[in-house]
Formats: sequence, structure tokens, C-alpha cells
Amino acid sequence: MTLHPGSLSFRILARTVIAAGLFAAALAATPSAHAAYPERPIQVIISFPPAGATDVMARAVSQQLAAELGQSVVVENRPGAGGMIGITAAARAPADGYTLYLAAVTNQAIAEALYTNKQATLEGDFVPVAGVGYAPHALVVPATSPATDVKSLIAMLKASPGKYNFASQGTGTLSHLESELFVSKAGVQAEHIPYKGSSQALPELANGTSALMFDSITGSLPLVQGGKLKMLAVASSKRVSSLPDVPTVTEAGLPGFEADNLFGFVAPKGTPPAAIATLQKALEKVLGSRALIEKVAAQGSDLVYIGPDKFKADVASEIATWGGVVKNAGITPQ
Repeated sequence: MTLHPGSLSFRILARTVIAAGLFAAALAATPSAHAAYPERPIQVIISFPPAGATDVMARAVSQQLAAELGQSVVVENRPGAGGMIGITAAARAPADGYTLYLAAVTNQAIAEALYTNKQATLEGDFVPVAGVGYAPHALVVPATSPATDVKSLIAMLKASPGKYNFASQGTGTLSHLESELFVSKAGVQAEHIPYKGSSQALPELANGTSALMFDSITGSLPLVQGGKLKMLAVASSKRVSSLPDVPTVTEAGLPGFEADNLFGFVAPKGTPPAAIATLQKALEKVLGSRALIEKVAAQGSDLVYIGPDKFKADVASEIATWGGVVKNAGITPQ
């Protein structure tokens, strides 16, 4: 049958073809609701600069996570304001599964207790994905110190109240709060000397300016190995796998001292549950990798998958614990 351009049948057919073409174009331009996640790179925000313990952990885990998901996982460093710059940026990101925040939970708990003008909080603006492990600090003293263990360090401090100082990475850091907790539980007195990070504090400690410091294993171990510092204990509740002969502070004679320095992934509230489930499954597999565990252990951190329910409870516990330490020590931001 021949259709003439002016006929009714021709006009109906033409409209049908145009409509079908428009529908096909719309389908091509609209992502499928059933498309597999992730379809594009994922961003991981951290609140610390490159090369530190957090950055090392973030990049090691993200690299393996990318291989498992089949998409790039890019780490973005957003340091400053006690971690508030990074967490605020992550909280304001679209809740679509393509922005995650690797929280240094213990540091964030301290920051939330210190800063009154909080634009984002772990419990208020995020949902837990999974805990990924711990990066505990070590208690170090100058190599010239007469203290050979935790008990002799406490005895030295008690013998001369107010004579000694303790160094830290800065006011309000975990390094600072660990020492406040230490002197409180030990019943001793020591003056706080804050520095701008480990790179300034550790050389001064090695020179004997201060009597002790809690610092990352990554930062302090080279000076210990170089004979400049002595490592008396680790701050965590369990011994660190890479340092099996170094006791915990509790084991070494100060019961009740514990600072595990918990890390884990969170996502902005409203992130699709399906995306979170995919991430959890991938992380559980990645964090079971012996090669990855050993790689990160060499940097002083212990990786372990912590499910979302326990991780959520651990976050609440850290916030309560370190909020109490901040209050008891009377610390204010500087």
C-alpha cells in the first residue's frame, strides 16, 4: 500500500516514528535504574595530609577496593580544623554512593568534643559502612631517659611533680589527649608542650625537651630504630601485630588505659542501601587479604573488618570516652 504524504495514515505513521525515536533517545540519555553500582569512580575523603598513617591506610585499602569493585577509588586529602574540613565536605557531598569518608573515629570524637560550631558529625550526618581497623600510637621517651618501662616512667614523674613536660602533635589531637589520659590515670603531673605535628615534636623529644609523647608508630619507629627514642608501650587494648614484643600500656603497669585509634568508612545519610551493601561486601573481602594486612601492618596499623552494627556502637563509645577526657582535662581549642 502506498501512503501519500498528505494522508491521515501517513501523518499517524510519522507521529508514531517520531515518538518512538524520542522515547529511544530518552532511554539512552537516562541511566538505568537497574544499572550495576558503581558505574563511575568513587571518592574517599580523609581529614589528614598525605604520607601520614591515615593517608597510608586510606590509599592501601582504596587500591584494593578499586580492584574488587572494578572502578577507580580516589583518595582526597582535606586536612584542617581538627578534621572538620574533611568531614564537612563529605557530609555535603551527594548521597549517591560515590563519596565516602574514611573516619579517624577517635580523632573525630575528640574534635566533636572540642568544637562547638560543628557543621557535621559522624552520628548525625552519616551512616556506617564498615570499620576497617586500628592505627594505635606508641608511648615513646628520649633514648637518654632513665625510664626503661611504663612503671619506671611513672615513678620518675611522681618523684618530681611538675618538673617534666609531655610533647604532642598539637592541642586537641589524639597525641595530646592520650598523654592527658596517661597522667590522669597515673596520678602524676606534667606540662603539655604542643607542636605543629610529629615532624616538629619528635626531634624535640629526642633532644630531651620533653619526658614522653604518644605518637604514631609510623612516625616514631624510625627514631626508635635509629637509637634516638625508646618505645615503652603501645596505646591500644591489644598488642600491635608488627610489634609483638612491645606491651600495651595496661600490660606494662597502668590498668584501664586504652586508645585503639579506630578507623572506618561512613557514607552521607541517604546513600542508597544497595550501594552500601555492595561496599560492605567488597570491604569484607578486601580486608581479608593477607597481603594487604601485612602491607599495612608494616606501617603500624592492624586491619580488620568490623560490621556496620558493631562499628556504629564503637563510634558511639569513642565519642563518649574522649568527650569525657576532653571535659576532665579542661581542654579548649587554640
